Amino acid sequence: MAVQYGGRPARGSGWRLSWNDRNVRAVVYQALALAAVAAGVWYFVDNTLENLARLGLASGFGFMDREAAFPIGESLIDYTPADSYARALLVGIINTLYVSAIGVVFATIIGTLIGIARLSRNWLVAKLASVYVEVVRNTPLLLQLFFWYMIFLETLPSARQALQPLPDVFLSNRGMRFPVPAAAEGWTLLLAGAVIGVVGAVVLSNWARRRQEATGRPFPALSASLGLIFGMAAIGWLVGGAPTALDRPALRGFNFSGGVEVSPEFVALLLGLVIYTAGFVAEIVRGGILAVSHGQTEAASALGLKRGMVLRLVILPQALRVIIPPMTSQYLNLTKNSSLAVAIGFPDLVHLANTAINQTGQAIEGIAIIMAVYLTISLSISLFMNWYNRRVALVER
Repeated sequence: MAVQYGGRPARGSGWRLSWNDRNVRAVVYQALALAAVAAGVWYFVDNTLENLARLGLASGFGFMDREAAFPIGESLIDYTPADSYARALLVGIINTLYVSAIGVVFATIIGTLIGIARLSRNWLVAKLASVYVEVVRNTPLLLQLFFWYMIFLETLPSARQALQPLPDVFLSNRGMRFPVPAAAEGWTLLLAGAVIGVVGAVVLSNWARRRQEATGRPFPALSASLGLIFGMAAIGWLVGGAPTALDRPALRGFNFSGGVEVSPEFVALLLGLVIYTAGFVAEIVRGGILAVSHGQTEAASALGLKRGMVLRLVILPQALRVIIPPMTSQYLNLTKNSSLAVAIGFPDLVHLANTAINQTGQAIEGIAIIMAVYLTISLSISLFMNWYNRRVALVER
């Protein structure tokens, strides 16, 4: 029998396993825990299926191929009541991703500006930003959604008396109408040129960063990138014939036709999510900036850098190490808070899944779909933000 020292096999004992080995014990304990979890899941699933069969209720996801037979007021893809439940739930998933993606972008921009404003030397600007943060953070999001929704329904006039804040832009209790480019090859080429410009801007920014690290000489990457994006878009527009025609909204009877209509439900949900989340983002940005040593600011100022350059080149790159981890949580919160859309009637995933559950009676499957979708979205956001956090982390020399 091999003699054991410190929980490891003695030299010459080979690869024989022993209970005194802590690694062996760890594997056994984890296997037992996994078996216990699997047994618990099996028990609950088996018990649920047995109860459903006893009550005569159908189980499984076979209902997904059946006709949904209910309309959806707002969809980014083609949908009719004759489509399947799977198609209806796909509409809800796309609507959820759509409002969440736009909300994340605007919440980040607005929250960053407000967070910087809270640190402004201008007393009025700093106090207004503080009031915004305190009011928004201490008001329930659901109440804010109702507030914005009621503004559209009760305050704005009907379509015949719609407000016109800008040319060809109309606001009414039916939502917002605005013009869009009419179908033409030039607009497609403009978009393609902009995409090429974005790719080129990323390559240019990486080159400028490596050049500055190697030589110490800065390169105006921001202005050059913007020029590249707009320049490529303009070239595509010109090559496509420089179209200028717009599909403009016009009043026809009791409502508008033409252009693009954004529903009151979508606008209220987007405003609520952006304004609410921006308050938390502002505090994260402010805390990240304050976490940077004041000596860094003084050293940058001593080098003759302007206040804006100090913020952009010295403070924010170091503050990102503190900002990104809690910012990830806010992006996740915004995405999950979009489920409150059911309270104001926006057809997101939860809204449409609830409709499917009410019609089919298969609540377990419907809830499982909701959980799986939100889990997938949350893990995807976390993986992307963790990758970005590693990429922008400062490497100490």
